[in-house]
Amino acid sequence: MTGTVAVVTGAARGVGRGIALVLGETGATVYVTDRESRDRRHSDLPGTVEDTAEQVDERGGRGVPVRVDHADDQAVEALFQRVRAAHGGLDLLVANAFDGNALPFHGGPFWTLPLDHWHNMMHLGVRSHLVSAWHAAPLLIERRGLAVLTGYADPPAEVIAGHVFYDLAMTSIARLARTLAHDLRPHGVTALALSPGLTRTEAIVAVLGDDLPGSDSVEFPGRAVRALLEDPDVARHSGRTLTVAALAQEYGFSDA
Repeated sequence: MTGTVAVVTGAARGVGRGIALVLGETGATVYVTDRESRDRRHSDLPGTVEDTAEQVDERGGRGVPVRVDHADDQAVEALFQRVRAAHGGLDLLVANAFDGNALPFHGGPFWTLPLDHWHNMMHLGVRSHLVSAWHAAPLLIERRGLAVLTGYADPPAEVIAGHVFYDLAMTSIARLARTLAHDLRPHGVTALALSPGLTRTEAIVAVLGDDLPGSDSVEFPGRAVRALLEDPDVARHSGRTLTVAALAQEYGFSDA
């Protein structure tokens, strides 16, 4: 996989960073995007595009840091134009940028929740997934690549996390993956949604601490992405929403 070219959005920290690091272990070239950079910070949490790119290098890959605000369509377009100019195509898109934790997150009756959650979850989450996929599609078609959209699934829940905006965003991502798969399948591209479990991201650790029984490292979803990318029959998963735990059983990988 040393010739693999990947774009991982929202990878300064959290699940995106973990996926980028595991891809680095394969020798891949990983474009690490986020609005968090060393010269422009938006959060007190640790992590920047430069940090993740350097860690990808340390794992044996090639990290390319690109500061992108995924609410800025022109910046997203420029990112994929850069990938096209350098490589002519794309093997993997991981659409992961999401700002769901930007506001205090707790469930409750929908009329008690701040309407700003719509912007953070639907615009900076669902829409940014779609915009990234829109620009990546021609590049993925060139290499018959793989598009992975991250989100969370909880089928038994009547309302995921008891939060109307979160439920809408996660349900929409699963449906978006199904629609993208329908359109990309005739071109040899597989699209699917990936659902991690409780993951020790920087944001979650800051609130709940790092002693979380049953939780996963940020690299566990990365091992799922690697297994999917290496599977010559990955198209059988096209359009599905897959949990990391189920993929660990299917492919036989474990957490770090």
